[in-house]
Amino acid sequence: MASLIKMGMFKKVSLFDYQAMCRSIHHHGNSARPLLSPFYAVAAILRWVLSNALMFLLEFNFCGLWHSDYFVDAKAGYHTSHKTKKVDALHPCDTAYLGYMYDSSVREANSLIKCGRCQKMFVVQQIPDSNLILVVAQADCDCSRQYGAIPLDPKEIKYIL
Repeated sequence: MASLIKMGMFKKVSLFDYQAMCRSIHHHGNSARPLLSPFYAVAAILRWVLSNALMFLLEFNFCGLWHSDYFVDAKAGYHTSHKTKKVDALHPCDTAYLGYMYDSSVREANSLIKCGRCQKMFVVQQIPDSNLILVVAQADCDCSRQYGAIPLDPKEIKYIL
């Protein structure tokens, strides 16, 4: 891809997403936060005890104590040993990222890439009546060390208000 960009087959285009969702980074720069930390620890322990007690009561079969002949043993659908996945808080934001646009004036190209001790040849050809291109590359030469990954990760736009 880096060679195709260098040859002019693809051009960098800045794209903007005005409806993106970004991860919230919580910074508590408040000096009173350490004073409240014991209360947060006690609240977390209390919440854990109450949730486990509730799950125990929901899974416990009270009817089985009196009429065990009329019920069939069933596998519980939810186990307390399942760990819940921590989900990051998201907030709406604007992001910018790089995209690559194909230059349709270039119909066919080929090139040779020198990768240390070996050379890699590739051919690129536009498929007629479509928006597709065919890339055929020699697979016996690894150029991943010489050419790094092309970043496509979106970057959050921070506005100064």
